[in-house]
Amino acid sequence: MDIQKGALVTRKSYNHDLLFRVAEVKKGAAVLHGEELRLKADAALSDLTLVDQREHKKRKAEDREKQESSYRLFRQDYQMMKEKRNYEATEGYTDAANYFQLPAKVLHIDGDPSYLRKCIQLYQRIGLQVHGVHLTETEMPFQIKDLLEKIQPDIMVITGHDAYSHNKGMKHDLSAYRHSKYFVEAVREARNVYPNLDQLVIFAGACQSHFESLIRAGSNFASSPSRVNIHALDPVYIVAKVAYTSFMESVSVWEALRNTLTGEKGLGGIQTRGLLRTGMPYLANEDEDEL
Repeated sequence: MDIQKGALVTRKSYNHDLLFRVAEVKKGAAVLHGEELRLKADAALSDLTLVDQREHKKRKAEDREKQESSYRLFRQDYQMMKEKRNYEATEGYTDAANYFQLPAKVLHIDGDPSYLRKCIQLYQRIGLQVHGVHLTETEMPFQIKDLLEKIQPDIMVITGHDAYSHNKGMKHDLSAYRHSKYFVEAVREARNVYPNLDQLVIFAGACQSHFESLIRAGSNFASSPSRVNIHALDPVYIVAKVAYTSFMESVSVWEALRNTLTGEKGLGGIQTRGLLRTGMPYLANEDEDEL
């Protein structure tokens, strides 16, 4: 069986549970990237099975349904938040002047260019302004400061691929994780620039990441409390909840996790203030100079 870079495969030893794309082939082994989950793994070529087009379409359809279910839940949640904002902005008067919103700016740094594209598509669908950057996980700590100074975001996502290996140490040992230490270092660099947890909201981590270290380093939200895999789009739903919640309110961790595909086993965090600000009046037909 000839397995090449870019091929879609599953692992026999894990009963073909997850779909991977081959990132690299070397010396009878392959480096695998999860197709929908932010997991990086190594496997012997003999342990891999090529996935045909029919099976790929089936798995893709199943994942798309999960994504749409989460999106529908988010839209319901968003509509409720919008109605509440309308009422509060006009103090209950339906004929009050229209208001405008100042949405949060997002910097999304991703170790996987394919996931980055998928996330940007969802940000755009949700209506959030995002600046996406692809960096390898090892580069992230060294680029954070310059990116923050250039973009000046309200929310930052630091994600990509990760994995815990019991052969390298216990779960509390940061060195037993493929990329968690780089995520931790990147968060620390960010907090050197923005120490206040409400001035810059940070999501950090990927599949099976060292949750406790990421929170201690200064993340508002992180993965993975139970060391499980997380979906590629989970960070976007966390960001959306914070971005569309009024800065007068705080976002509970449960509210932030409710619309994700993974839930509390894969994601967690601390109580965080929302970032959406409203103002009035909205002078849609006036010249900008007059406003």
